[in-house]
Amino acid sequence: MKVIIAGGGSVGVAIAKDLVDRHHVVTVLEQRSDITERLRKEIPGAEVVVCDACEVNSLQMVGMRDADVVIAATGDDEDNLVVSWLAKQEFGVPRVIARVNNSRNEWLFDESWGVDVHVSTPALITSLVDEAVEIGSVVSLMDLAHGKMKMVEVTLDSDAPVIVKNQTLDELRLPDAARVVAVLRAHQPLIPQPTMRFLEEDHVVVIVRADAIDVLHGTFIRA
Repeated sequence: MKVIIAGGGSVGVAIAKDLVDRHHVVTVLEQRSDITERLRKEIPGAEVVVCDACEVNSLQMVGMRDADVVIAATGDDEDNLVVSWLAKQEFGVPRVIARVNNSRNEWLFDESWGVDVHVSTPALITSLVDEAVEIGSVVSLMDLAHGKMKMVEVTLDSDAPVIVKNQTLDELRLPDAARVVAVLRAHQPLIPQPTMRFLEEDHVVVIVRADAIDVLHGTFIRA
């Protein structure tokens, strides 16, 4: 799929890297010309374009009309709403996903602004973790891809192998069937990094193939 991401901050970069790894055609739109060279080195598989994603001419230039998905991931809610509206109303993009930075603005992110799905990372993770109260067990949070994938949460106990071995995320070498997508630590959402080490009572959110949940045992849960 062709995916256009508005915003080259930490959220946009994390999304772009993941989508490139999944072999999608990714274009990142970033208004700050001083950081685009860094972004091109950081995301070599993506096209990085210096432009204002809130301008129709810029969106025409990057081929917005051919996009399958647009992700408005800037740190400004007003910009994300404008990008979403233009993507849907001016260019007819089939799927528009928007980031909500301030939860007070969440009510604005609906179909009237062209938003198909809105995501407020702190609010999403907190609400998911609220559903998971049992330490040391896998709690199913959401079915994805028509039940073929699941989003699950594990609250780490002190005897979790990943803690006992003091492993980083990169050292875990999780199979392709599972991917850590977020960690909530002391009520703060963290974007997983290869060098991240895990702590007791971390809430680890994982997307995993439905038939491969057992891969979490022996890693996040004592076998």
